[in-house]
Amino acid sequence: MSRRSRAAVAAILVVGFGLAGCGVRPADADGTLERVTSEGVLRAGVSENPPWTSIGGGEPSNGEPTGSEVDLVEEFAAERGATVRWRTGTEEVLVDALHAGSLDVVVGGLTDGTPWKDDAAVTDVYRETTSPTGETEKHVMLTRAGENGFLMELEVFLREEAGR
Repeated sequence: MSRRSRAAVAAILVVGFGLAGCGVRPADADGTLERVTSEGVLRAGVSENPPWTSIGGGEPSNGEPTGSEVDLVEEFAAERGATVRWRTGTEEVLVDALHAGSLDVVVGGLTDGTPWKDDAAVTDVYRETTSPTGETEKHVMLTRAGENGFLMELEVFLREEAGR
């Protein structure tokens, strides 16, 4: 790396850390957080993976998704004055929709080893559990890449929920 490049990187880091210390929030490339709060709709994708997510098989059995991650997304939306518009599908279909901008978040019992890391933004681990085989599973959610303000708000919410 050239001397000029190192200086540019150093300047970017100083400005970035300085802004973080001033309470400046990261921006969303496509305004997801602002849209969710102004329009009152969070577009969420869900794939079947009980107990984290279940589609139409839980109580009430009205075809609506249920499960602990569904509850988290619903609460996150409600705290922002929004309702959730659910879309069900396979992880692949949902990640494609996320990438295309028609979804804001995807849940389905995903872990930090998700193969979708290159296709979406992955939240910090919000919960650790032990699998039936005794392995530690670190649970995450997916958001649209570039929507950094939205991702940060979701991560803060998830951290607060994990502390309860």
